[in-house]
Amino acid sequence: MSEPRRHGAARTGGAAESGDGAGTAPRTRAADPVLVEIVEGTLASVEREVETAIARTARSPMIRDAHDFRAGIHDRRLRKLTGRSYSALVQPVVRDYPIETMRPGDVYFHNDVYLSEGGIGHLPDLCVTVPVFHDGEVVAFVQAFGHHDDIGGAVPGSMPSHARSAFEEGLMVPPIKLWDRGAPNEAALKIMTRNSRMPDSLAGDLDAECSACLMGARRLADLFDRYGRAAVEDCFDAIIDRTTETFRRELLSKIPDGTYVWEDYAEHDGVDPPRLHAQRITLTVDSSADVPLVIDFTGTSPQAKGPINHAGDYADGVFLKKWLAPILRNLADSPERAAELDVNEGVVPLIEMRFPEKGTLLTPVFPAPTNARTFVILRLLGVLAGVLAKATGGRMPADQETIRYTGVYGEDEHGPYLMREVLGGGSGGRHYADGEDTIHIVPDSRNIPVEFAEARWPFVVERLGLAVDSGGPGKFRGGLGYDKHIRMLRDARFMSIADRSILSCWGVNGGRAGRPFRVDIFTPGEEDAERMEGLVDGHPVRAGQIIRIRTTGGGGWGDPFDRDPERVAADVRDGKVSLEGARDDYGVVIVDGVVDRAATDALRARLRAERGPAPFFDRGPGYPVLSGGRPHADVDVLDGDAGRQGDGSGDERSDRHDERSDRHDERSDRHTA
Repeated sequence: MSEPRRHGAARTGGAAESGDGAGTAPRTRAADPVLVEIVEGTLASVEREVETAIARTARSPMIRDAHDFRAGIHDRRLRKLTGRSYSALVQPVVRDYPIETMRPGDVYFHNDVYLSEGGIGHLPDLCVTVPVFHDGEVVAFVQAFGHHDDIGGAVPGSMPSHARSAFEEGLMVPPIKLWDRGAPNEAALKIMTRNSRMPDSLAGDLDAECSACLMGARRLADLFDRYGRAAVEDCFDAIIDRTTETFRRELLSKIPDGTYVWEDYAEHDGVDPPRLHAQRITLTVDSSADVPLVIDFTGTSPQAKGPINHAGDYADGVFLKKWLAPILRNLADSPERAAELDVNEGVVPLIEMRFPEKGTLLTPVFPAPTNARTFVILRLLGVLAGVLAKATGGRMPADQETIRYTGVYGEDEHGPYLMREVLGGGSGGRHYADGEDTIHIVPDSRNIPVEFAEARWPFVVERLGLAVDSGGPGKFRGGLGYDKHIRMLRDARFMSIADRSILSCWGVNGGRAGRPFRVDIFTPGEEDAERMEGLVDGHPVRAGQIIRIRTTGGGGWGDPFDRDPERVAADVRDGKVSLEGARDDYGVVIVDGVVDRAATDALRARLRAERGPAPFFDRGPGYPVLSGGRPHADVDVLDGDAGRQGDGSGDERSDRHDERSDRHDERSDRHTA
């Protein structure tokens, strides 16, 4: 099968020197610093206003309630200006519809992964783009990009976990003009909604996104009218240049020059049996070079048969550069400073990306399926964090896996329904603090409120809380995942797109791995629970059965035997760590709620001696299962410090950690029954 034909050369406009493909040279005038602040505030305000309008007017729970969408603002040269959120790319729209052909009121649409220049990861992510006009010329773009309920394909929700081809995943739409000078393209809308199992929801969401982006375009046009095009574009340059300089001076300067290698893995692809699908980064740092960071993905595994591929090797990797750059903010002097740093197009000139040949997880060949591409694109965040941890002596956070899709579908008295939500997990422990509990990777996204869910769908949520002992033990503990119990009131089918069901979120600098994702379906009062794999399309669930979902805990940072015993006792009181966990994982003895200092010191001394040096990386007990018994990967060993990685004896504690969680789950089942 040949790759889809591209209509003309892509005009990437990624770096400042690239221009806009329309003959506009980069500007060199100094911007008024006061006006820069006004323009930057206006951009952020418009972006928030667009997102608020979508949230208030969309129809689908995934957009309206879970907030799995975002907006973005780009300039005429296709550069991302805002850093609060993130979006797709304008490049594919301009490639197929040159700027000079655009008119006020035009709205462009696309979701084709292989024609998106790397900006779209899977078909349910629909992208709307609106040009902004001043004096009859395009001066900017407003874009909305979100995950929709259903765009066709083999299963409800358009994410078939066992897909072998993109043609099984739903309707593919290359860039088209969805509105022409303010008039909707009714034929295109009719085709799109006809292919959806949720046509009313899709139509309502698209109308919300188009209207919100048109509103945002009017707000930006007002900015140009008030201050003039030249002055506003000078401010755009200043905003981007400031990001470039800030990242170079405050963050990249903290990475020692050299070459560093690390890799991590997806564990299954929905088609083949579970195995290690490697994603490797070789990071070369040269602080004296114009482009100080080179990220080389050579060594990434071949593309998978199943849908875990991500088409990232387009437009010089401009989307991936902006996607990965937030990891660098962990090098800031303080978390407060990190929160102040925007990730806009200013990071692009600092990074060169080198992709392997076609046919890998990151360079798949059409029509390789991609609907579970989070297994790659989210894992890459962790791979970059891991390679930077090696470079900086462990300054980076431990691992996290904070997105997975779970849900049920079937029919109730109102007809067919689909409930799907993105449940967060625990973030990794950091060198200064514990990880956060149950966070979501998508900005401002959230789980669906229980009250709404129970009123809309035929089930009852019997528990929604923190999964005890799920956070990776460490001097700074990993954040906890969810523990959610759903009792079905009607027969239904369960679906899941989730990684980290075998491989845990790794711990770093002596920290231990967190607990992996797990789903069990059981009947109250019966002994056996049926354990689900991470990728499930439509497993039958009977009325009265309970679906128990436990999301991943973040990895721990630092040796757990160095954690303040009083903090461990506080975790026990708060229900985050069990008494057994305090003893086995942290070496803390608690009697009647009080730390026994003498017993704790003695226990920690014995456990340290039994363990030996704490490994720099801990991948948890699932890694040996898929690696042929090896406790760690070759890339886990630090130069000159092979002894610290240990012999795998620490995995016995990880096994006990999981066994203890299983015992806790059994007690929970009996309580539920």
